[in-house]
Amino acid sequence: MKFTFDRDLMIKEVAIAQEIISTKNAMSILSNIFLIAENDTLTIKATDIKVHFETRIPINIEEEGSTTIFCDKFMSILSSLPSGEIEFVQQDIKVTIKPISKKVKFDLKSMAGDNFPDFTSFDNIPYFDVPADQFKNMIQQTIFAISDDETRYFMNGVYFEKNNDNFNMVSTDGRRLAFITKEICQGVNDFPSVIVPPKILNIILKRAPSEGMISIAIVDKMIYIKFANYNFSSVLLEGQFPNYNRVIPENQSYYFELEKQDLMDALKRVALLVDQKARRVYFEINPGSLVITSQESDIGTAKEEIPCKYDGQTVTMAMNYMYVDEPMKVMDCERIRFEFTESMKAVTLKPVPESDYFHIIMPMQME
Repeated sequence: MKFTFDRDLMIKEVAIAQEIISTKNAMSILSNIFLIAENDTLTIKATDIKVHFETRIPINIEEEGSTTIFCDKFMSILSSLPSGEIEFVQQDIKVTIKPISKKVKFDLKSMAGDNFPDFTSFDNIPYFDVPADQFKNMIQQTIFAISDDETRYFMNGVYFEKNNDNFNMVSTDGRRLAFITKEICQGVNDFPSVIVPPKILNIILKRAPSEGMISIAIVDKMIYIKFANYNFSSVLLEGQFPNYNRVIPENQSYYFELEKQDLMDALKRVALLVDQKARRVYFEINPGSLVITSQESDIGTAKEEIPCKYDGQTVTMAMNYMYVDEPMKVMDCERIRFEFTESMKAVTLKPVPESDYFHIIMPMQME
């Protein structure tokens, strides 16, 4: 096999493959990318068994063929070279990489592609299209709230659900919940509700453009996603996602509103003296003001008062400050609203004015 390729274009594709590959063991076929050179096109494949990636780039081929090569070292070599054309030559198990503009060459050992895991074909799958910017926004609003408790594996991903013409995404770790819905399924055939692992969603969030459409298909316990010249697929998580509707309060008696940036800044300062294991802060809600206090510790305590809109009796509740801070980072608004009924019952965090998403936070014990 012999071909030449553009270094910058190759780096862009191999960087995505690196995100898929989960092992750095040079002796494992799963540390390698699978290269297939034919018809002046190079197909690049990578997998960690659960997530698959495939892309194609134009190259100049002198001799067609296929092989696998250690992704990590291939990327290191490419990163060390200047932009321009690079020659790739394979003979037996040896691969030689030579830039056209430099008198340097690298010899790497390759592995035959016979043992590389088979991919399900990305063709003839019933895809439906969704706007890329809206799909990425849905991922942003939910992905941070999934559980990392592997004993509750059914909460280790984001729940996808079609409800009439609406596409819902939900995530929860049992102590908070993130929900967003968008009316982007007009004319889309029904698909089963599924739990999608975060790895593929993080890659889509990072790599997908914010314009155009993203194609999605859910078939046989797999999700398929494609855009531009990229094809991704992932095994879905099994198990029964919790009945999230039971967690969402039908109505709440009280609310307070404030500037999102005021609360973010105050939390950042108060958190300097928060116990990072418990992450507990106290919200004292008064008419006209919110007082945020860190839990007293051997280090000390912090306290800050900021203005808020509230008309009711003074209420104090304990919150995990990260559960408040993380959703605020992805909320596209200037003012936010907290709705509540009692200090120990679910609190709903919403943008002002209301939008197509919200976040549910369970208060902590006061202690």
